[in-house]
Amino acid sequence: MTVLAKPYLTDVDASVEQLVYVREDEYTVARMSSDGLAGFVASGRALAGVQPGETLRLAGEWEEHPRHGSRLVVRRCERVVPSTVRAITLYLGSGLIRGIGPRLAHAIVSHFGEQTLTVIDTEPERLTEVVNIGAARQAQIVHAWAEQKEVAALMVVLQGFGISPLLATKIYQVYGDGSRDVLTRDPYRLIGQVRGIAFHTADRIALRSGVPEHSPQRIQAAVLDRLETAAARDGHCFLPLPALLAAAASLVEQEEELIRRAVDALLAERRVVVETAPDGPGQVVYAKEQHGREVALAAHLARLLRARSTLPLRAFEEHKGLDEDQRAAVNLALTSTVSVLTGGPGCGKSYTVRVIAATVRAMGGTVTLTAPTGKAAKRLSELTRLPAMTVHRLLARQPEREEGTLFQQSPAEADLIVVDEASMLDLQLATRLTAAIPAGSHLLLVGDSDQLPSIGPGSVLADLLRVEEVPRIRLARVFRQAQDSGIVQAAHRIRAGELPALPGRGGFWFEELDDPDQVADRVVHLATEAIPRKQDIGRDQVQVLCPMRKGATGTAELGRRLQERLNPAREGTAEHWSGPSVFRVGDRVMPIRNNYDKGVFNGETATVTAVNPQDRLVEIRTDDGENVTYTFDELDELTHSYAISVHRSQGSEYPFVVAPIVAEAGGVMLRRRLLYTLVTRAKSWVVLVGQREALELAVHRLGYRRNTGLALRLALSLES
Repeated sequence: MTVLAKPYLTDVDASVEQLVYVREDEYTVARMSSDGLAGFVASGRALAGVQPGETLRLAGEWEEHPRHGSRLVVRRCERVVPSTVRAITLYLGSGLIRGIGPRLAHAIVSHFGEQTLTVIDTEPERLTEVVNIGAARQAQIVHAWAEQKEVAALMVVLQGFGISPLLATKIYQVYGDGSRDVLTRDPYRLIGQVRGIAFHTADRIALRSGVPEHSPQRIQAAVLDRLETAAARDGHCFLPLPALLAAAASLVEQEEELIRRAVDALLAERRVVVETAPDGPGQVVYAKEQHGREVALAAHLARLLRARSTLPLRAFEEHKGLDEDQRAAVNLALTSTVSVLTGGPGCGKSYTVRVIAATVRAMGGTVTLTAPTGKAAKRLSELTRLPAMTVHRLLARQPEREEGTLFQQSPAEADLIVVDEASMLDLQLATRLTAAIPAGSHLLLVGDSDQLPSIGPGSVLADLLRVEEVPRIRLARVFRQAQDSGIVQAAHRIRAGELPALPGRGGFWFEELDDPDQVADRVVHLATEAIPRKQDIGRDQVQVLCPMRKGATGTAELGRRLQERLNPAREGTAEHWSGPSVFRVGDRVMPIRNNYDKGVFNGETATVTAVNPQDRLVEIRTDDGENVTYTFDELDELTHSYAISVHRSQGSEYPFVVAPIVAEAGGVMLRRRLLYTLVTRAKSWVVLVGQREALELAVHRLGYRRNTGLALRLALSLES
């Protein structure tokens, strides 16, 4: 990249016409317009958080990009009030002010000219002079204008702390007009209350506001952050006290004695729980919420295990198509109030569940089939030929009791509740589910214990299998129809710690490439061109799964490239940038948070059906047919699903899967369970592209065990 002979520009006012590209590190490329310059492209991290319609005062130098031509590399950026008629019209019509679209913006500016913003700010009642603006629309505009002014002021405050201005809207959503007061007086409140703000961000604000490095407030926040990070990143329910002291001390660069005092203070305030673990690690520390859930889950499971069955048992005809283990599983589910059915792919778990459910119904009992995600529930329904729902929907509302439905009472009160893909149950969801099940009902947990554990903290299925008193059956026989599947063969070899036969056959294929950039190119080509053309299928039948989020072969970069290939920007079509993500009609997306108000849950899949800049809304339609609306400020609850993590693919099955396997950043995510889960997500073919040594690393590296106390608590409860 070479510097042109053009002068260094200072204090040039220009309007943002369109965002071209936003990287995760906030490097931004935008098309700009200015009265003093022809349209030009500006780039740089100084543009972080800018939106189309804003007027910026820029300083920087011109550079010649080898691929994209001349652009202004911005070194300094300041938001200013637009002053020209064109800039004001662009600003008001961009969607920054909710309730004003391009047509209304033109009408307002045509009426008030260069005084438009002054009128809105100081004489807003005059807006009703404009055609099509009544009292309700005028009030909406005034409210949105005040909100936008406050957010803009908040951006300036954040920039003064060296914090991304992208967080301003999120902070304002939580604290409103009190946002600046929270920032300056108690920034550690932001942790856990504002999405995207962790300890490091709040700590930078606090230290620059004069909070002492050794203050109790800061040290306590660090302790809670380490517990939260251990839960969110590693799935731990607790940390051993020495590990917590060391981690918090390293985070704030203070002595461990200060950390110990902070733990004692948090214990006195009942914000943490300290226990002495009888099975080894000495004292352990829980966040209060995790401890409460673990204790409650153990109690609910013990209650269900001890209860007398209410299932209307009577003689039934054993199904002749079952093998010995499957017949044992049927008997176990009918006689045990809590039981576990496990096994790998091709071992007949779903067929066994179908027989169990049919047997209970034949005896006059009621059955609820459920799974943690919508796709898993749909697949369970297809395999068993019976209705199924997600656990979230089971808990969130009562289904309509139409004639012919599977049950006539609450689904949690059925005689038999079957939970498929039970390895996905985290501590919180399992606690809520078991709390809803009455004593005497039968709970059957079905899953593959060799798959990845839940995204959320806990290891519920694995913990239950460690308690001898919990009845269980493992199906080990691979049935004949599955024996010829290359996917099934590869999966069972991986589970046993053996490298699959390479390059593969019959549904499993490994293509060796060494360079991560070449791997990324090949994955994109396979997913968008080669496989759809060769198999004569739609591109939506191919799913890209990634072991990691970052790097050339991570979900972020591959997702961006796939989106540009499958759903590029189109002239005259609305789109909206939210951080480094751009949302367009036709995009494939998935919620990454449960939202009970909207009725959508983590892991569901959907398609963007509308992007409405005027009302600042994005509409999606889930694969279950539900229409859901998100405001622009809520879009961090959605992620694109062109390339997703293996964790987020749990419970789903795709006709064709393509995945990069490279040891970028040390390949920290490459572990046996992850690879096993990845391979078993494919129904027809899975194609792995990458380094043989990375594949070998994944096969031979075992995962870590999560810190949980559920197994011990349940065992002790059943002994007492």
